[in-house]
Amino acid sequence: MSSMNALRNEQLTHLRAGVTFDVLVLGAGINGAVSAAALAGHGARVALVDARDFAAVTSQASSNLAWGGIKYLETLEFGLVSKLCRSRNGLMRAYPSTVREIRFFANLDRGFRWPPVFLYLASLLYWAMGGFFTRAPRYLSPSRIAQDEPTVNNDRSVGGLEYSDAYLHDNDARFVFGFVRSALDHGATVANYVRASHARRGDDGLWRVELVDTAPGADPTPFEVKARAVVNACGPWVDERNASTGVETSHRHVFSKGIHLIVDRVSPHARVLTFFADDGRMFFAIPMGRRTVIGTTDTRVDTPETVVTHEDRQFVLSNINKRLRLAQPLTEADIIAERCGVRPLAVRGARRGEAAHADWTKLSRKHAIDVDTERAYLSIFGGKLTDCLNVGEEVCAHVARLGIGLPARTQWFGEPVKTIREAYFARARALQIDTFTPPHGSEPLSERLWRRYGARAPGMIEKIGADPSAAQCVIEDAEYVRVELEEAARSELVVRLEDFLRRRSKVSLVLRHSALAASPGVFAACQILFGPRAAEAWSEYFGGRCPWVDLEPEADPAPAAEAAAQ
Repeated sequence: MSSMNALRNEQLTHLRAGVTFDVLVLGAGINGAVSAAALAGHGARVALVDARDFAAVTSQASSNLAWGGIKYLETLEFGLVSKLCRSRNGLMRAYPSTVREIRFFANLDRGFRWPPVFLYLASLLYWAMGGFFTRAPRYLSPSRIAQDEPTVNNDRSVGGLEYSDAYLHDNDARFVFGFVRSALDHGATVANYVRASHARRGDDGLWRVELVDTAPGADPTPFEVKARAVVNACGPWVDERNASTGVETSHRHVFSKGIHLIVDRVSPHARVLTFFADDGRMFFAIPMGRRTVIGTTDTRVDTPETVVTHEDRQFVLSNINKRLRLAQPLTEADIIAERCGVRPLAVRGARRGEAAHADWTKLSRKHAIDVDTERAYLSIFGGKLTDCLNVGEEVCAHVARLGIGLPARTQWFGEPVKTIREAYFARARALQIDTFTPPHGSEPLSERLWRRYGARAPGMIEKIGADPSAAQCVIEDAEYVRVELEEAARSELVVRLEDFLRRRSKVSLVLRHSALAASPGVFAACQILFGPRAAEAWSEYFGGRCPWVDLEPEADPAPAAEAAAQ
């Protein structure tokens, strides 16, 4: 690894130093990230590793929603809906800049299994179960639908409803990284691209787990980490990890594949358009800045490795084209980017191999934590991003019952306190930070930096105040300025270009792959992120020889970005 990733090098050095951790967390999706953040915030000595990047599988393929699960009312799971609504409300309180209320606009066609008035009454119940925390639902007549959302095809409409849930202003993987950063800030040792292989528990009660650093240019020599307890948060690979470790659990996973297609914005309104597909299941058109995310599918699969197929695309495009009035029907040529991942759904009581026969269409996304008390080993199954704070606290409670002391209790989640926020925005006004907001920016620069970086944002605006070039956009048509790239290089453990384009940011979700490949600004970003490895990182992501390789490695990337914007 180059010196450009000094923080990651420090973390690997600590992992190799022979320290005995209280807890080793395997897997850094949402379940692993909140487990590490909560444990570290409660004073435990924590290590968090993932064989891939943080949030690189299930946690980067969600709908970007934090919702109370209104669809679970149909299966009478009132307890789950109540819990998820409270969890959604908690996220909105803790992250007011990031998790925001958004209206869901649902149209119902003739022949739907429930009349619209009945669903409106269900939405009132949903609102009440959420403690009336959001705006009230309203019933929509076909004429009201036509007036409020003319994009919706209401030729067969019998009415609809509008209600509230919440969405992530940035993206799911970025939200997960916030918990990874919280774990770091509370003293956890954290590393991506570190694969766990052999694990055993010794007679002294300590787990010994063999790890291998798989990052480009890393030393591939295996090394051992000791811990008093292990948390298996490997997402879709929880069962595989348990099998290799010889741990038996009460739960297993079945997998449902979901895909989303990202296209140009289909409606000017900042609301989620909700429909029921031809097979009766819900799917959405969700705003994402200048784009719309359409999906999701729900397809039974047997393995975590999935891809978007032609049939998947046609299913989504066919359903959305029937339900919207568009100047031209959407085709595969309109797809800017795609999301694809599996939902690991928890099944109780099945032996290995039997979970595959579960009626997965009736399963909810609720999580389960199995604890092998004798071996000090926890396995986390299923789960939703909405319920993540509960997962963190439950893991802490289980670890404490294992006899591992949790001496501290700090605030391990949420945005910085009000006084810090007020001081930040006062300083931003004094420095006139928002005069640097790019013309195509969707919000003031000071607000964007606060939402994405929280306690690190004050230092970033000071850099802009001292050097206005730090507020220049680096990648054409993307809302990321130079100071953000520098912060990512310094503190966000970016190992590969995909880590930044797909997970620390949403650049690759809103810009076409071909446009990114032709962008000199992307190579300028590589120079900031990877230094002498810039061309190598570019080629690894795009394939082939980097066309910008003749640029000086130490050159200021701003001129390249400015020239491309002319």
